[in-house]
Amino acid sequence: MRRNRRLRVLTWHVHGNYLYYLTQAPHDFWLVTRPGQPPGYAGRSGVLPWGENVHEVDAAVVAQREFDVVLYQHREHWEHDRHMVLSEAQRKLPSIYLEHDPPQNNPFAERHWVQDPATLLVHVTHFNRLMWDCDALPTRVIEHGVVVPKGVRYTGELERGVVVINNLASRGRRLGSDVYASVSGRVPLELVGMNAQQAGGLGEIGNLDLAAFCARYRFFFNPIRWTSLGLAIIEAMTIGMPIIGLATTELATVIVNGENGYVATDVDTLVERMRALLTDPREARRLGEGARRTALERFNIERFARDWNSVLCEVAL
Repeated sequence: MRRNRRLRVLTWHVHGNYLYYLTQAPHDFWLVTRPGQPPGYAGRSGVLPWGENVHEVDAAVVAQREFDVVLYQHREHWEHDRHMVLSEAQRKLPSIYLEHDPPQNNPFAERHWVQDPATLLVHVTHFNRLMWDCDALPTRVIEHGVVVPKGVRYTGELERGVVVINNLASRGRRLGSDVYASVSGRVPLELVGMNAQQAGGLGEIGNLDLAAFCARYRFFFNPIRWTSLGLAIIEAMTIGMPIIGLATTELATVIVNGENGYVATDVDTLVERMRALLTDPREARRLGEGARRTALERFNIERFARDWNSVLCEVAL
């Protein structure tokens, strides 16, 4: 197979923003849908500006179509749809499992459920690959790449920090609900995201509006203990916003104290840094400029698309 051939990639709508960025790779993506667009089968729904290379295919007719690569993104699709939706021939196609998260049940001894050595397991951070027990599976890391609306840049005029987390109240300590509650009582913070009202926040901000909304706040705060590197963090960095967060998981490799923000495991130290930025907008802007440099160097969409193009062509050969 020629490496420059456009591949027909079958996948699912799991994380909307990530999927949009993924489809910047020069291939055709077919999204499995079901009536009513339940989670995982939403297709091209939402406000994201899907390209002409993004198509939908109903689960009922997937087995009748031809594809070159199957890209799984969720355990349900691997364990159920692989057997109930795909044909026998499609199950033998080159396959990739994209793992978005670190292990959820044990931080260092959880074995990944994908055990087919013919399937490439792609992680979104090096930390995630380190923590998963992938046994003898071939693995790869493709770090994030993002796009932000043209012309959106950090202004930071609001003397408050912004926190972006979906369903914080129901997801608890892993997402840092206790850290957020403690810090928000000491520093002015605004929480946005799905069901943010349950934790005293504002609510959800649309995908295309989030960067501009965050740009007015003095800094971006990430209270999450255990997660992948959030796209909202990288998007904030890309517009030139300073980041303050817990020095856990992959974020500890991204933020360099005094250069593009501050990370620590001592929350009191983070509170001191936040208060300092609230009184010093010039310093906040300096750190934000460092954050933007980091984002443009490490998380640019061109590199991300190249990495995915390389991996898709490699498995399809």
